Amino acid sequence: MYPCIHINLDKIAENARVMKNLTEKHHIEITGVTKVFGGEERIAQTLVNQGIKRLGDSRIENIRNYGNLSCEKWLIRMPSISEAREVVQFCDVSVNSELETLKALNQQAIQLKKKHKVILMVDLGDLREGYFKEEHLAEAINYAKQAKGLDLYGLGTNLTCFSFVQSDEEKMNRLLGLAKKYDASVCISGGNSATIHLMLENGIPEGINNLRLGESVLFGRERTNYEYLPGTSNDAFIMEAEIIESKEKPSMPIGKIGADSYGHVPVFTDRGIRKRAICALGRQDVDVETMWPVDEGVEIIGASSDHLIVDVTDCEKEFKTGDRICFRLGYFAVMRAFTSKYVEKIYEKQEIEKEKNESLYKVS
Repeated sequence: MYPCIHINLDKIAENARVMKNLTEKHHIEITGVTKVFGGEERIAQTLVNQGIKRLGDSRIENIRNYGNLSCEKWLIRMPSISEAREVVQFCDVSVNSELETLKALNQQAIQLKKKHKVILMVDLGDLREGYFKEEHLAEAINYAKQAKGLDLYGLGTNLTCFSFVQSDEEKMNRLLGLAKKYDASVCISGGNSATIHLMLENGIPEGINNLRLGESVLFGRERTNYEYLPGTSNDAFIMEAEIIESKEKPSMPIGKIGADSYGHVPVFTDRGIRKRAICALGRQDVDVETMWPVDEGVEIIGASSDHLIVDVTDCEKEFKTGDRICFRLGYFAVMRAFTSKYVEKIYEKQEIEKEKNESLYKVS
């Protein structure tokens, strides 16, 4: 069935090993972020098998799948008050930034006779989640320390996700200083894959002991400079789509051009008559902006909800209707593909991967 996504667990495992070895040199443990693959247990188990002892997800529905996994389970999006009971039931740890939510978690933890660990988020300037004023943070810390159902696990921060403010030594030292001041230093989570670059430059102070990593573990990519890290693979996820039309057409549309679904007016360049292929794949299934053709000469022109249009004029291979085109996927493309029920998921065995190494999986 097409479209389908090929998942290479060997490459994911190697990426996890590389990142774990790299962070351990800086005395940092990884919380492997799993939301990108929709809580698929086989991939989560692969991360755990490589020694990643913590998994984090933004959806409780995904974390429910990890009941048999030997790891600490984090909810990395602040809980809704309405889901407080499920958070305590299925998650060992949650990140928080609201006192009322802490109270709801405490109430449910007492009823369930459990202790729920909380990490309080500090907003260091990206202006997404977290306590911005220290007095509000102090109030939450005091509550978490005396709450019978809660265990203050530590502090955390998030950067480069909303305003794309980057991590730096000053921000990390501020987080560390707050953790020490309020005796909340068990787990100090310094951010995500965008903090890897700072770590490699030895800019993370000793005491920051956790990073929540998804993109770097699964794709070998740090998010500050968007560079791939040595020893990692960037093609563990390959999308395969079938061609449903192959024709020569003008490169310049004929007629008045209006706005697209996002209110933008597209701009085209007249390149003469070009050979185009349409694949049975669209924005409902994948993020077109974060996918790249495997075959040289194939160029993505655009997409609608269920059609992907590519230019194959300069490709050495003669593509025809019924043939399939492969694409290397990035973070958001994988996230959407795993969310789509229309994309089949295929786990490649090691021997199959070796046979296809020179074709399907080789990316220059």
